Amino acid sequence: MNAQEEVVHSVYFEFDKFALNEVQSKEVVDFIKKTDSTRIESIQIFGYTDDIGKEAYNFKLSTKRAAAIQNKFIESGIKSKIIVTIEGKGRILIDDDIVENLPEKRSKNRRVDVVLNLKPLPKIEIPGFYSTIQKNHIIGDHVYLDNVLFERGSSKLTFKSKNELDKIAKLLHKYKNLQFEIQGHVCCTPPYQKEAIDKDTKKRQLSTNRAQSVYKYLIFKKIPKTRMTFKGYGNTVPLGKGAEYDRRVELVITKI
Repeated sequence: MNAQEEVVHSVYFEFDKFALNEVQSKEVVDFIKKTDSTRIESIQIFGYTDDIGKEAYNFKLSTKRAAAIQNKFIESGIKSKIIVTIEGKGRILIDDDIVENLPEKRSKNRRVDVVLNLKPLPKIEIPGFYSTIQKNHIIGDHVYLDNVLFERGSSKLTFKSKNELDKIAKLLHKYKNLQFEIQGHVCCTPPYQKEAIDKDTKKRQLSTNRAQSVYKYLIFKKIPKTRMTFKGYGNTVPLGKGAEYDRRVELVITKI
C-alpha cells in the first residue's frame, strides 16, 4: 500500500501576536481549498512560539495561534470533522551559541504549521494489448487473436482459427469474471465503403458476420451469452501490418 503523503503550510506571526491578517487568512484557506478534496484524509494544526518568555505563557500563545487557524478554517466552510488535531506546542528552544542570524530563526519559530494528510493518488491504469486472455485484465484491454484470421470475403472460421478459439475458451472458463465485446474487422474496401460484402450471404456485413462467427463458436464452447456481445467495425481500425491482419477479430474487455 502506498504511504500517506504530508503537505505542510506554515503561517508566521508577529512577536507576541496570534491574530491573522487578511493575507495570512487567504493564503492558508487557499492552501486547503486548492488541494483535491477527495484526497484530504485529515488536517492537523500545530502552534509554536519563539524561545523568549516563560514556558506557560508561550504554551498558551501557541495554542491561541493554532485556534485562530482552526476558527478561520471553520468560518471558511472547511469541515471541522477533518481537523483532527489542534495543538499548541509552546516554545521552540534555540541553542543560541551555535545559531547564526538569531532574530530570523526566532521569527521562523513564531508560527503555525498546517499539516495536510493526503490519501495516496489512485493508480492510473491504461488498457493494454495482448495476444491471449490474461488473469488480470482491466476494462479496455484488447486481446488480438493472432491465429483467428479469415479468407478474403469470408466469415467462416478456419481449422487454425478454431484451434485458437479452443485455447481462448479454456481461459475464459478459468477467468469467469471477464466480459467482452467481440470486434470484427475487414480489409481492402474502397474508401467510400466502410463495410465489405460477405461472399456467402452476399450482404455488406462481413465484419459483423466475422464477429458473430466467433460469438457462436464460443457459445458452442459453453461460454455464456451474458458475457459476450459482438459488433462489426468494417475497415475503420486497420492495424497497418498488411491486409491479411485486418481480416481479423479481437476481444475487448468490457467488465472484470
